[in-house]
Amino acid sequence: MSVTVNFTRRDGTVLNVEADEGESLLTVAQNAGLPLEGTCEGQMACSTCHVYVAREWFDRLEPPREEEEDMLDLAAAARANSRLSCQIELTAELDGIAITIPPTSYDQSR
Repeated sequence: MSVTVNFTRRDGTVLNVEADEGESLLTVAQNAGLPLEGTCEGQMACSTCHVYVAREWFDRLEPPREEEEDMLDLAAAARANSRLSCQIELTAELDGIAITIPPTSYDQSR
């Protein structure tokens, strides 16, 4: 099944992306050319895939593990609705999820 993810870029424009269930939000964002580096490749050893989840979607996600919360403490411009995109697996229930790319996000590998 296809899941729509609505990314708001740093400049305020919205990019609607179709993804497959089971994909990580980080992979979807990277494939769409968004500036999420994901340096640790999902091992929760960095916060370079940090995103803001729209408040109406935040409580629909699995709660973050302690390791994710520790990494979010290191994320630049973290907020109460911050998550690591590598830890969000897309499901049918998340169809239409709204994600904002933080203003501090840069992909140094590009």
